[in-house]
Amino acid sequence: MAAKKRNSSIDDEPVVEVPAAETNDSPKPPKKKTKKDKSNNDSDEPQEQVAAASDGSVKPMERKKKRKALDKERRRTAADTEPKLPEPSTSAAQAQPVDSPGTSSGGGSQLPEFHIGVFKDLAVAAEPAREAAAKQLVTELKAVQSAYDALDEKEVGDGGFKLEAEKDDGLDDCAPSVRYAVRRLIRGVSSSRECARQGFALGLTLLVGAVRKIRVESFLKLVVDLLEVTSSMKGQEAKDCLLGRLFAYGALARSGRLTQEWTIDKNTSCIREFVSVIISLANKKRYLQEPAVSIILDLTEKLPVEALLNHVVEAPGMKEWFDAAMEVGNPDALLLALKLREKISIDNSAFVKLLPNPFSSSLLFSTDQLSSLSNCLKESTFCQPRVHGVWPVLVTILLPNTIMQEEDVAAASNSLKKHKKSRKSSSYDEETAKNLQSFCEIIIEGSLLLSSHDRKHLAFDVLFLLLQKLSASLVPIILSSKVVQCLMDILSTKNTWLYKVAQHFLKQLSDWVGDDDVRRVAVIVALQKHSNGKFDNITRTKAVKDFMSHFKTEAGCLLFVQSLMNLFVDEGSASEEPSDQSQTTDENSEIGSVDDKDSPRSNGNSDFLKSWIIESLPSILKHLKLGHEEKFRVQKEIMKFLAVQGLFTASLGSEVTSFELQEKFRWPKSPTSNALCKMCVEQLQLLLANAQKGEGSRASASSLEPNDLGLYFMKFFSTLCNIPSVSLFRTLDDEDDKAVKKLQAIEAKLSREERSHGLSAEANRLHALRYLLIQLLLQVLLQPGEYSEAASELIICCKKAFSSCDLPDSSGDDDLEADDAPELMDVLVDTLLSLLPQSSAPMRSSIEQVFKYFCNDITDDGLMRMLRVIKKNLKPARHPDATSAEDSDGDDGDDFINIEEEDIDQAETGETGETDEQTDDSDSVVEAEENDQGHPEASDDSDSGMDDDAMFRIDTYLAQIFKEKKNQAGGETAHSQLVLFKLRILSLLEIFLHENPGKPQVLMVYSNLARAFVNPHTAEVSEQLGQRIWGILQRQIFKAKDYPRGEGVQLSTLEPLLERNLKLASKPLKKQKSASNPSKKSASWNRQKMVSSLAQTSTFWLLKIIDARNFSESELQRVVDIFQEVLAGYFDSKKSQIKSGFLKEIFRRRPWIGHAVFGFILERCGSSKSDFRRVEALDLVMEILKSLVTLSSDNQNAAKKVLKSNLDKLCNLMKDLVTNMPSKQARRSEVQKFCIKTFEILTKLNLTKSFIKALAPDVQAALEAQLGEQFINLKQLGK
Repeated sequence: MAAKKRNSSIDDEPVVEVPAAETNDSPKPPKKKTKKDKSNNDSDEPQEQVAAASDGSVKPMERKKKRKALDKERRRTAADTEPKLPEPSTSAAQAQPVDSPGTSSGGGSQLPEFHIGVFKDLAVAAEPAREAAAKQLVTELKAVQSAYDALDEKEVGDGGFKLEAEKDDGLDDCAPSVRYAVRRLIRGVSSSRECARQGFALGLTLLVGAVRKIRVESFLKLVVDLLEVTSSMKGQEAKDCLLGRLFAYGALARSGRLTQEWTIDKNTSCIREFVSVIISLANKKRYLQEPAVSIILDLTEKLPVEALLNHVVEAPGMKEWFDAAMEVGNPDALLLALKLREKISIDNSAFVKLLPNPFSSSLLFSTDQLSSLSNCLKESTFCQPRVHGVWPVLVTILLPNTIMQEEDVAAASNSLKKHKKSRKSSSYDEETAKNLQSFCEIIIEGSLLLSSHDRKHLAFDVLFLLLQKLSASLVPIILSSKVVQCLMDILSTKNTWLYKVAQHFLKQLSDWVGDDDVRRVAVIVALQKHSNGKFDNITRTKAVKDFMSHFKTEAGCLLFVQSLMNLFVDEGSASEEPSDQSQTTDENSEIGSVDDKDSPRSNGNSDFLKSWIIESLPSILKHLKLGHEEKFRVQKEIMKFLAVQGLFTASLGSEVTSFELQEKFRWPKSPTSNALCKMCVEQLQLLLANAQKGEGSRASASSLEPNDLGLYFMKFFSTLCNIPSVSLFRTLDDEDDKAVKKLQAIEAKLSREERSHGLSAEANRLHALRYLLIQLLLQVLLQPGEYSEAASELIICCKKAFSSCDLPDSSGDDDLEADDAPELMDVLVDTLLSLLPQSSAPMRSSIEQVFKYFCNDITDDGLMRMLRVIKKNLKPARHPDATSAEDSDGDDGDDFINIEEEDIDQAETGETGETDEQTDDSDSVVEAEENDQGHPEASDDSDSGMDDDAMFRIDTYLAQIFKEKKNQAGGETAHSQLVLFKLRILSLLEIFLHENPGKPQVLMVYSNLARAFVNPHTAEVSEQLGQRIWGILQRQIFKAKDYPRGEGVQLSTLEPLLERNLKLASKPLKKQKSASNPSKKSASWNRQKMVSSLAQTSTFWLLKIIDARNFSESELQRVVDIFQEVLAGYFDSKKSQIKSGFLKEIFRRRPWIGHAVFGFILERCGSSKSDFRRVEALDLVMEILKSLVTLSSDNQNAAKKVLKSNLDKLCNLMKDLVTNMPSKQARRSEVQKFCIKTFEILTKLNLTKSFIKALAPDVQAALEAQLGEQFINLKQLGK
């Protein structure tokens, strides 16, 4: 037991420290040490030092021998003097008090008990258990010491003994238990087991503070003696001893004894000695410096200023440590110097090489001082991932006051106020900004960001510390160009460990912003300004986008708009100009100095950044959820900026003040490029279109100031046009200039007329036309020379649509001839179609709005002009070779719905189409038949059905598509442009169908869209076009809430459509010949299935329309004939692929069709040559029979009449079935089931007797042979 090593458990200390009277363990023979045991040298162990204290030898082996001999003698003496007692249990031995008196010949006093088991609890992981053990330890030892002090004779008795702690350790006045506890606690703080170091340090702190008999000088000497580091120690052993000293000194500092010593004696040397020892310890290892300084700082918090000046600052080695700090890079010395300087508040020569003298924040953050301190600060990375304590101290000195969010909001609101001089910042704010600028440039950018990855990490940590106390106005200083560039470099490469650091910084930045729009604006502007508007693109993140999507208040949006406007005109680098520089009227508006205009920009922003600003301004409205009035105010500010920067330029200078609008307008000092002006106009168009779509304030249209952005824009545009020093960004020719003025005039008239109508359908028409005029005006400015003619045509439409309005007179060219004037809607449709090919998205939106409110009045001619474009195809002239003729002739019977293959004049379009291998020349034949029947609604729009002007207009639309592309090679561009034009027209047709689902014109639209969809050329040119047509047919026609009704729906129109759909449903699916490409084969197969599905759905829809008209039986005879033709092909031709399930569904939905063709099906079913067809047709017969049974009681007679009239045919069918039974068992089973179910239906209708009579005897015999008892029962019922 006595030979245990020091590395064993702290609680299992060697037996030599326990009184011999309290143990019955006999000494065990020492074990021979292994080589590994010898490596753990015990020469520095405290218990061995105590055991050999009386011996002057320093050899470990000699001390060990003497210790063993002494232990053996003590055990023998204790065994002789103590009476034999029963052997105690283990728990009792642990709880045995240390200071229990032994047997004394002279008698003696008994000291209180001290339970040695508390040492074990000091090392447990649970903090409450450690605290309880420490309190128990101190309580018991205080009681022991008090009792010990009361003893007259300090010896326990002649036969008593003292603990090992009675060596000359300076604790002579302490009780043996206290001496033992102090030594054991000091040894315990060097243990790395579990939480021993924390628990023993806590016990030591409380004990030293509670027992005054423990002298400070003796404690310091004992720490050095017990935790001596020798050269024979290995690295971990030496580290444990050094850390043990550190914890022991920390316990002394926190105990308060040093403060008590100074209070008793102002000249005490304890504090100086203590500080000197700690400084000496800190110099031994780098990892000891930071905790050593922490201990000194704990002490300084308990000492007054006088003690700090005379004892701490003047401690031996302190000045030398400070002097060497800058050279070696010691951040802990700098931290201590800053904290001591803050505490004593006076300059001292000890800090002269670290801190400025005299000390001030401006001098501390001066360029020279920061440059000298940079070496110290760079070395603070050793404690990562923690941030060294010197940084929070520097940040507190740099930003002493935490900026509250309310202050940022107040500052932002002041910045939004116009026509007021901005107040000069206070000297304090200027000094703070200057110090922060210097700190960021020298330390962050000049030292940390240019160094290792660890120091870059530290830089972002320090920046976040600054953010916590930073005003939003100072964000541009810390998010400087170099910081943002470093952030982008890191985030653009994911394979570095700094990537997560940068991501974490962005997350911290986002958390700091929170819901504060002022901070949000500052961060967005800083990131985009220094990344040239490409932060998200370069970093492949959505940081800026996410920041922009969280604006929730009007004030925040307006601040963001104002900040971007300032960034666009580069206000940040321009000096502030006097606000009273230009106080003139609009006719003589202020012009800036010519010198300013000609001077180069000091910090110009690139066009890419400006383009981001232009695109971002309207985009903030996307996620904004504000009331109509608040949103309108934000839209106004954005609109004014886009209009000013995109449409106008200042003739002189870069500033213009308008007193009518009470605003000052600024332009960049360098001219804005045409590309940026064009972008501004395009975004302005988009803003107006979105405002028109999202207008929820039409209910207040009659108010004094309606929230009409278009109205406000036109007034704003007119006002700026009247300022002499402001001109349009490009010069217009006479024709465009006249068009702009006419558009302004007509829009103003329509605006007044709209307000006079209040809330009505007419007001909606006027409103839609006004916005189209505004879009057209912007388009004239954007593309001179291209839209003036369309503007004139639209003005004509406005005059004709609202002829009662007081509209401005037009020139003679625009006068309408009353006799030859076409319909208004025809002219309007022509105008809209002429605008569609090259229109922008906002223009198309306005066109759709106009069409929506006028489509109720559209004519068949206007509708057909739109449908003609959908069917137009680009292909070369056909060559009359025999092969193509044969192919075309062979496809005549397979045509679905008159698919027309019209050509576009190549000389007109300048394009050459690709060869279409699936062309179909059967159109003329089918169309001739259709025209002979006289069905104009369903007829195709052949060239002969339109006048020359109409044909010219249609071809003009298509020619306009390719006007800008005619010099390009190949036909791909022509096809893509035509597809785009078709898609835009389909949007208009979709609007028409949505607004007019019950009009007969829907049939015309359906017919032409179905032809376009079935046309193979549609799928070849564009899959998107086919999908769009399919979607319109399904959603807007087949699944619409209504369907064509009224007298306008003629049966002669529906019959051809029904016939073609049934023929298409019967058309066999063609196998793809070129199976080399599986994807093409699959696409072709899917398309054929979609065409078949379209035919079936169309049939159901057409039959629903026919049923709704309640035609007479004679009128419906043609429909019955059509179904008979289809059924004839079903039975006679193997090529017919019509599904029996499809026919069954028709008979189920429309029973009258089944009843009409019942006899025909019975005849063909019996005579069918194919067993498969005959058996499959039995399902059709059974479906018709079921429909006869389910008729109401009123129609039972009619059902019987139908069945009686066809009873002979049914008997013949039975005969054919039973006399020619199919060879396959499954089909024979189907025949038997059919016969049995037929018998049941005949029984229900009381027609059994008639049926039996109609059967010939041979047929009855065959039925009896095949069906047996089933038929016998039927015969009995028929008797």
